[in-house]
Amino acid sequence: MSLKSALIFQGLPTLTAHALRLGMPDANGQPAEYVLNPYDAAPCRHCLNHVPKGQGMLICGHRPFSAPQPYAETGPIFLCAADCAPYRGESLPEVLTSSPDYLVKGYGADERIVYGTGRVTPRGEIESYCAELLARDGIAFVDIRSARNNCWQVRVTG
Repeated sequence: MSLKSALIFQGLPTLTAHALRLGMPDANGQPAEYVLNPYDAAPCRHCLNHVPKGQGMLICGHRPFSAPQPYAETGPIFLCAADCAPYRGESLPEVLTSSPDYLVKGYGADERIVYGTGRVTPRGEIESYCAELLARDGIAFVDIRSARNNCWQVRVTG
């Protein structure tokens, strides 16, 4: 991938979002919890927008990897309780606007962290750092996580 290639920001797959909304178990084997959003910024991992304060949302465990393994981190995520459209874009989604910094890490095709890629990255440098990582041999995708809480935010491919 050249540094000029478009970045693709991807949230939770639509089938996964639907399953969670229907009560299927999350990554921890539990149904999602329904709450009215008490936060100013609660990032939905499907539409990649913030769930409006006071609106219904789900809290569930998520592991953005195909199978459990030592590098397959699991953590809490928010999801719009009502159906929402998946994010389709090549620019920073709204979910990456609530913090000044995010944890950015590159992963190989085997879904394992590529050591030396993890970096707390200022929001204004996310796109350039993702492009730099994806241009390297051996990096299949980049995951962006909260630098404060380590929650998964979005996956980036090129």
